[in-house]
Amino acid sequence: MKHTIYYKKLGKIIISQKRIQRKIKDLAREISDHYSESEVVLICNLKGSFRFLSDLSSYLTIPTIMDFVAFSSYDGVKSEGKIRIVKDLKIDISGRHVLIIEDIIDTGITVDYLIKYLEDFKKPKDIQVCVLLDKPSKRKVVVPIHFKGFEIEDIFVVGYGLDYKEYFRELNDIRVYNE
Repeated sequence: MKHTIYYKKLGKIIISQKRIQRKIKDLAREISDHYSESEVVLICNLKGSFRFLSDLSSYLTIPTIMDFVAFSSYDGVKSEGKIRIVKDLKIDISGRHVLIIEDIIDTGITVDYLIKYLEDFKKPKDIQVCVLLDKPSKRKVVVPIHFKGFEIEDIFVVGYGLDYKEYFRELNDIRVYNE
């Protein structure tokens, strides 16, 4: 079976489940403190960020509303460079505080596009970004990151929502994928 070949290419664990959960609790405290006087709309970019959003939101102590978008620039391990809107928001975010929840930012192209799209067409009060993994060595576009989990080197990683051809999202840790 094709998928067994993929699983043989799994590399070492670079961020354990325990470290991920500890960092998410810290991020939730920071976010709750920052938005202590207001409600925030959490916007999750599917599919990779769904686990991060789920765990993060369970530790927040502020009122939140959640919605989902799907903007994609990837095919396998390569960024295509073009952004596709696969799923748009269902709720009105105009005049509201928005926090984009991202699994990983590498080139910055997708997040930059999402921020501009929301500012131009949805008119939120403000937009901030929370990312679990930041890969600054790959950055092509400068994007604001207000809440950051881990900084990683230029390696392809899977697990905890991150995938390779839709596999590995179920892993509780983050691992190197050896292409």
